[in-house]
Amino acid sequence: MELHDVWFVLIAVLWTGYFFLEGFDFGVGVLTRLLARNRAEKRVLINTIGPVWDGNEVWLLTAGGATFAAFPEWYATLFSGFYLPLLAILICLIVRGVAFEYRAKRPEESWQRNWETAIFWTSLLPAFLWGVAFGNIVRGVGLDADFEYVGTVWDLLNPYALLGGLVTLTLFTFHGTVFTALKTVGDIRERARKLALKVGLVAAVLALVFLLWTQAESGDGASLAALGVAVASLVAALGANQAGREGWSFTLSGVTIVAAVAMLFLTLFPNVMPSTLDPEWSLTVTNASSSPYTLKIMTWLAVVATPLVLLYQGWTYWVFRKRIGIQHIADPVH
Repeated sequence: MELHDVWFVLIAVLWTGYFFLEGFDFGVGVLTRLLARNRAEKRVLINTIGPVWDGNEVWLLTAGGATFAAFPEWYATLFSGFYLPLLAILICLIVRGVAFEYRAKRPEESWQRNWETAIFWTSLLPAFLWGVAFGNIVRGVGLDADFEYVGTVWDLLNPYALLGGLVTLTLFTFHGTVFTALKTVGDIRERARKLALKVGLVAAVLALVFLLWTQAESGDGASLAALGVAVASLVAALGANQAGREGWSFTLSGVTIVAAVAMLFLTLFPNVMPSTLDPEWSLTVTNASSSPYTLKIMTWLAVVATPLVLLYQGWTYWVFRKRIGIQHIADPVH
């Protein structure tokens, strides 16, 4: 296996980790409007992800940086062609971070309500837009002989990509719902389990259609196996949720996301951005990669840094592992 193949796999792992981790905190952000009945319950939901949401976003920064360094042509084409949706995601992530930090800085109800509304929308929109973006990457876009995107933003809003957006939105919301059931106590925990069944069934139908469509267009034996794992784990997650096994349900919903993302990258390889105008104009792991020397240096850095990052993030989750409820929410001090 060549180094550019190794880095394609590593970038796939980074995106998979990002969607697994950021997926549930996007889902919790959506639940601040769908599940919480009052301000105290919104505070419970926000506190479940308060210690970890910013660490989850590190995976996005690492995935973007690794793409820039390992596949600069892919990075350039992706960020120029998908400029508007990626800019929208970036703005949402910035506003979302500000909302988490500033929401409790003032006691006025209108101030807190506005920031809570911001958390909801800046969780929902990226959850949808990431699916649209990856749907277009897998499906292919209009690249010319110079590997430049020659379409418009409206070309990105095709049925396949929009379905991909609905899949990520519902899957992330389901992932966040079972995470909420795992991390809370009391009435909100029970309502999260009931909502997880409804959201999970919708996600299962949408995901099945999207993954079968993907398999029919460009799948092979490996992607079919990943599809089977995704479907089986989602069904098992729904069953575990109904049985009150929140830990298993969360783990299995995470396996669903991992398998689904793995399937997309399996159908994509060896391309990184297929061209719908001419297959010869597609970006591949070969023509989009950096020099072998650059990839070698990056590999050694990754070998040293990756275990340290994983250990630190794992420790963070261990420290903040306990369940919380309304009784744990202190009165605000201003």
